[in-house]
Amino acid sequence: MKAGLELRIESAGLGDWHIGHPPDERAQHHARSRGYDLSAQRARQVRARDFDDFDLILAMDSGHLRDLQRMAPSRHRAKIRLFVADRDVPDPYYGGPAGFERVLDLVEAQCASLIAELRASPDEPTS
Repeated sequence: MKAGLELRIESAGLGDWHIGHPPDERAQHHARSRGYDLSAQRARQVRARDFDDFDLILAMDSGHLRDLQRMAPSRHRAKIRLFVADRDVPDPYYGGPAGFERVLDLVEAQCASLIAELRASPDEPTS
């Protein structure tokens, strides 16, 4: 807990085509080079109960944002937002090694901003 916050973080996709699979080997390679071990992570699909279980749901792009907002009960739509405000995180799948590095740069920077935001919030999310 380096950030000094107690958080429960999970990752989930909208589609079912990768359920149970580990992250792309290229993603694991680039993450490992920065000290992140993704080897135990397995893909899962967003579940209806996620909207009850989590205080904040972050979409990586505007298409995912729209889909999540359509899926969510109206009482939970306010907790869904883009991971990076007003910007889509690009899919590195077709961008070669530089694409994975760009996405890691973007994610690391946004995580630092999100941690600062959560620390400043009097009602910080716990999930």
